[in-house]
Amino acid sequence: MTLSKLVVKNITRRRGRFVFTLLGITIGISSFVTFLSMGGSLKSEIYRETAALGANLIVIPKGSCGYEQLSVLVGDEMPTNITGDEVKKISAIKGLTAVPFLSQKTAINNKPVAVSGIEPSITLNFKGWQLARGSYFSSLDEATAVVGAETAKQFQLQPGSLVRIRGEQLAVKGVLKETGGRDDFTLFLPMATAQRLYKSIERVSYVAVRVDDLAKTDAYMEKIKESVSLGVVSDKQMLKSVLSIVGTVNITLQLIAAVSVLAAAFGIINTMLTATYERKREIGILQALGATRGKIFAMFMLESGFYGLMGGVVGVGVGLLVSILATPYISQNAFTSLVKGSGTGTMIDAGVIAVSILFSVAVAVVAGVYPAWRAARLTPVEAISYE
Repeated sequence: MTLSKLVVKNITRRRGRFVFTLLGITIGISSFVTFLSMGGSLKSEIYRETAALGANLIVIPKGSCGYEQLSVLVGDEMPTNITGDEVKKISAIKGLTAVPFLSQKTAINNKPVAVSGIEPSITLNFKGWQLARGSYFSSLDEATAVVGAETAKQFQLQPGSLVRIRGEQLAVKGVLKETGGRDDFTLFLPMATAQRLYKSIERVSYVAVRVDDLAKTDAYMEKIKESVSLGVVSDKQMLKSVLSIVGTVNITLQLIAAVSVLAAAFGIINTMLTATYERKREIGILQALGATRGKIFAMFMLESGFYGLMGGVVGVGVGLLVSILATPYISQNAFTSLVKGSGTGTMIDAGVIAVSILFSVAVAVVAGVYPAWRAARLTPVEAISYE
């Protein structure tokens, strides 16, 4: 009998123990993969949303933290602390285009939907939207809505459909073509209508600014700060701040998953030590037949590595499946909106799969070192005489 066949036979001789030990490493690795894949998806979405924003500078209330900057990217509800006069002062600066936005929330069929109040004409040019169906706003204060492609699809909205916002029914005037970003999941209202419904007259949430000369971005930031007492961040600064938040959360989640893998490692140690005691006579017979200590050590290490390989492969599959299926049920907030807006909620990366499986095998092999050493150091007489 070859060493590989002997390893498989030894592992599967007690199927209950084999299954539960394998489940331990599988659950740990699946948790690790779930958080890793969703974290990769979050970073991908942040880069995409920053690019889709189309702004070089973002003007936000002074003292706003990274969470508010994250809210800008995902269209989450934000305070409306910027006045109309401040927007006018920003717009008056030559060499830039300032576009105000009012970010709020509503619910359709008891499901949260992002609402964005916009200046129709300037926002259309700024974003470069195209209509898939219906028509666009024709006035600044009409009581109608234009919806993103995914919102229209999710709630089966089309031109002429009615939506209720803050107790008032509005007709859907048009549906935008798919953009691939958060705009697809947003319901847009003319600024005056949004301000009236959300009782934020002459106030907006933030201002997106595009500069004519990128080389003068820092100078424009200073001009804006001189004109209004508001915070100004560049798209690069915002990207760095948001990635920092996501990175911290992602590392925390991965450490939690690592604890699960560590617990599974102790399960492997326990299983292999038990096998060492149960198979002392077998070890002695193998030694009597000429098996060296190195062969005994290798046999137990292969058994341990097999647990890691099987657990890693199954865990990767389960982890990716969970990250896909769990996405629609994640509570809606500024952080998880990025996951929900990414379609599947997971980024299947060959690198993630390979690293996770190798990590599983490495943990299992390390866990098997001590039991393998204990088995290899037995003398033939001691092993054979064991009762």
